[in-house]
Amino acid sequence: MQTTESVFGPGIGESQRKLLELIKRSGECTLAQLEAGFDLNRETLRTHLKSLAAMGLVERPGVHRTGPGRPHVLYQLTAAGEALFPRREGALLGELAGFLHEQGHHDLLEKFFDVRLARRRQELAPRVAGLRGRKRLEAVAEILSEEGFVAEVVGGEAGPRLRLCHCPLRGLVATTALPCRFEKKLIESLLGERLRRETFISDGDHACTYSMPATTETRSKRQDAPRGARARKRSA
Repeated sequence: MQTTESVFGPGIGESQRKLLELIKRSGECTLAQLEAGFDLNRETLRTHLKSLAAMGLVERPGVHRTGPGRPHVLYQLTAAGEALFPRREGALLGELAGFLHEQGHHDLLEKFFDVRLARRRQELAPRVAGLRGRKRLEAVAEILSEEGFVAEVVGGEAGPRLRLCHCPLRGLVATTALPCRFEKKLIESLLGERLRRETFISDGDHACTYSMPATTETRSKRQDAPRGARARKRSA
């Protein structure tokens, strides 16, 4: 059986966990409603709520009026607070992919990823437009981190590399390699470069690492150089 502590992880005290559960059960709670479910005084509850709000887990969407007098402040979970509770979409998606594959419909999965690739290319292209070299690579890393890949750009003698330190689709990847193919194609599309995968989480590595051709940085610098300087280099 999953305990409350294992659901929320470290850093959240027992009273704060109980507060989060009460708010989750009710959807929205006033301070008076929360006070009724605790053996804590109102000021202590306020302190816990402020702490949870500072962590981005609780917010105040408005007030509740029950008649004449002062309205009661409402508390509810933020998207980050909701995310603390167990989710099973990944497992279900993996089962669905496995079912389609077993039923001979792998082509439908491939079509889904092709359509998704085209859509994501169109959505994300403006975020990298006009960027070159390392700046473009760092913009792509930021996009991937927003999607849960914990991406970073690392340097090296052979040029910068893109490291994805987490795979948010690992359950699905265990069923089909299509997400990995989609990921690589999307990155290549955003960078305008072919990539070489050097390490792979599915092979037991700590991260998926991609390198660009050695000419990428050189070409970027050449494009950024003054036109006269490029002409002198060609005539040399």
